[in-house]
Amino acid sequence: MRSDLHDGPEVLDAYFNVSRETRERLTIYVDLVRRWQKAQNLVAPSTLPQLWSRHVADSMQIHHLAPDILHWIDFGSGAGFPGLVTAILLADSPSAMVDLVESNQRKAAFLRTVIREAGLPARVHADRIDTVTDRWDTAVDGRIEGVSARALADLDTLCGFARPFVADGARAFFHKGRESRPEIVKASHTWDMDLVEHRSLIDPQSIILEILRIDPFVN
Repeated sequence: MRSDLHDGPEVLDAYFNVSRETRERLTIYVDLVRRWQKAQNLVAPSTLPQLWSRHVADSMQIHHLAPDILHWIDFGSGAGFPGLVTAILLADSPSAMVDLVESNQRKAAFLRTVIREAGLPARVHADRIDTVTDRWDTAVDGRIEGVSARALADLDTLCGFARPFVADGARAFFHKGRESRPEIVKASHTWDMDLVEHRSLIDPQSIILEILRIDPFVN
């Protein structure tokens, strides 16, 4: 992460080509995070001074890795990182949709507020992840092409959530920090995976795991 840059929208220029419209939508989003943070504790207070670099730029990597994916499901969306950021980057794509799964009703209300005020192609499922995945109807809700999650659960658990969609052809992308190796080893005892590790552009000690296949491991 570039330590010489002031934390504002300009930090994005070090990593991505960002249009004026996208920057405006991201600014609306960040302003809402700061406004709601006082009551909702959307992000760790220690990360507020680095919202643009620590959360926005980091989340933008998902779309950067898979710009062709137009329909995402984001598990445990919380404050909307990376799901809302992906929706902002897809805002000018007519057929795009990001499904945000968040069981906390207050955080779900925040997500809906951002979607409304920034005009985003996204919708909120205010329920448990397993409930949403169990009742997912491709004919009604659409076929998922990409799965994302950030700071939610260990890889073993995430694979269980993502497997139905990956089995249907989706690609899964999970942000992981410096302790990712033990998670990968643990998950490999349960799941047989085709996995690609992408080094984070923002934090050299972090990675993004891309999973192309998930099957139960057979001894």
